[in-house]
Amino acid sequence: MAAGTLHTPLGPLTVTSEDGCITGVRWGDHAAGAGAPEIDAALAQLKAYFAGELTHFDLPWRVTASDFQREVCAAMLAIPFGETRTYGELARQLSVPAQAIGGACGGNPIPVIIPCHRVLGANGLGGYSGAGGVETKVWLLRHEKAAGLLI
Repeated sequence: MAAGTLHTPLGPLTVTSEDGCITGVRWGDHAAGAGAPEIDAALAQLKAYFAGELTHFDLPWRVTASDFQREVCAAMLAIPFGETRTYGELARQLSVPAQAIGGACGGNPIPVIIPCHRVLGANGLGGYSGAGGVETKVWLLRHEKAAGLLI
């Protein structure tokens, strides 16, 4: 496993990869592996994202999880920068209950790159499983100038 850490306005983010694909982003400084080209690319793209210079990540990634989790991750990736969707909208799109979408968002292994922060509750922000919780979600949405009426 390769790993690298970037210090961001929200604290350190550690990116991990296996076999040339990004497999995780964790809040905190957990780098305990050798570097790799995909890690360098991810850290450079995250740095550009936090600097306001990048709106779309172009990285090889792999979610090692259920087919459903991978489906939800693909649906989240389809939400453009600066836009949001509700848990209910994704639920209708995938023909599942909204609670299942919430659980899958909370289990997203590659937050920020796979933008689970862009998924909101029907009447508010909903939750966020990353460090800092909802405050981190608010920061990311403000950074993207998304959901201005909610925050």
